[in-house]
Amino acid sequence: MKTLAQCRQDFDILNSGEYVYFDNAATSQRPRQVLDAVSNFYKTANANPLRGLYDWSMEATERYESARKTVADFIGAKAPEEIIFTRNTTESINLVAYSYGLDNVKEGDEIVITVMEHHSNMLPWQMVAKKNGAKLIYLEPDEEGVISREEYTSKITDKTKIVAIGYVSNVMGITNPVKEITEYAHSKGAVVLVDGAQAAPHMAVDVQAIGCDFFALSGHKMLAPMGIGALYGKMELLENMEPFLRGGEMIEYVTREDATYAEVPHKFEAGTVNAGDAVGLEAAIKYIQEIGFEAIEEQEQKLTALLMEGMSKLPYIKIYGSKDPKKHCGIVTFTMDGVHPHDLASVLNDDKVCIRAGHHCAQPLMQFIGAGSTARASVYFYNTEEEVKVFLDRLFKVREVMGYGA
Repeated sequence: MKTLAQCRQDFDILNSGEYVYFDNAATSQRPRQVLDAVSNFYKTANANPLRGLYDWSMEATERYESARKTVADFIGAKAPEEIIFTRNTTESINLVAYSYGLDNVKEGDEIVITVMEHHSNMLPWQMVAKKNGAKLIYLEPDEEGVISREEYTSKITDKTKIVAIGYVSNVMGITNPVKEITEYAHSKGAVVLVDGAQAAPHMAVDVQAIGCDFFALSGHKMLAPMGIGALYGKMELLENMEPFLRGGEMIEYVTREDATYAEVPHKFEAGTVNAGDAVGLEAAIKYIQEIGFEAIEEQEQKLTALLMEGMSKLPYIKIYGSKDPKKHCGIVTFTMDGVHPHDLASVLNDDKVCIRAGHHCAQPLMQFIGAGSTARASVYFYNTEEEVKVFLDRLFKVREVMGYGA
């Protein structure tokens, strides 16, 4: 098994050592093995899957369906058919909102989400609530980002039809108790969607153990190409949902007046599918599995602890979320007194340090914590202790650059 130092060599973009990349919560880098898998697909099996009876098309189909099975096994789905390929988590959640939400949420019903949600897990439910006359209910966390049992048991009621919750907050880094919330929501007759975009790259996921009805992930956050994601759905729900998109490949039979649709999952995958990037997602999952989540979590926690320890020595830095580095999932969100996060990120960029600044597609959370915007440093297993030292050294100099003196 490779060491993490050896894995680092698989990422050509990182090998120069010129840049420190701490924006992994937005998108990860891709190892050579993933890029090679995508390239090899187009070099050796470039044909439409599912449509041709010739060798290349059948090979493309085999590789595409192999990727589906790999995703299913990765998150513990009962069958590959419960996996629908999408562009990303955003599209997956929109699929559920349009194909399940609009048909199953009625006037007077309630949809429960948290104030911490990424806009991708908020705007689709705002749409459903507005169109159908339902009410959107927000769960609110404590100052560390924790959703208490009292909070969710008081707001998930018999009126609740859908609960949509992020597994890991992309701002606070907190891991939500999705299993417990799912169990309680089911006791009230609600369906549960888990946004797993920030969880799938960093921890083992088992949708059967969680019990959720839907689970969404994005490939680009977990070493795979941009433009490929996946939605897990329980088969009994998927079979009764209308297609989100209509067109080629998702049909069984078409007349001038009507159409019958293909079986799940193909009825949700209209048009020519993104087979090359699905193959890339499979390669990314296998790469992650080769490293193992134990090693990934250990490295992230070590780096997060070093980050928080160093930043806590600066009295003008405020870190949001838990004081325990183990509860940040590699994410450290912070502000610097007297320096706007955009300026902070710009100054760091001059020193070739890459972080994220802004509202992180979570404006209601920014309002809740009383910050117009924040800076965010996020690490992954390929980051190093030396990079943390570089980041802290550059961070220490930001206020001096901004005119505050040493």
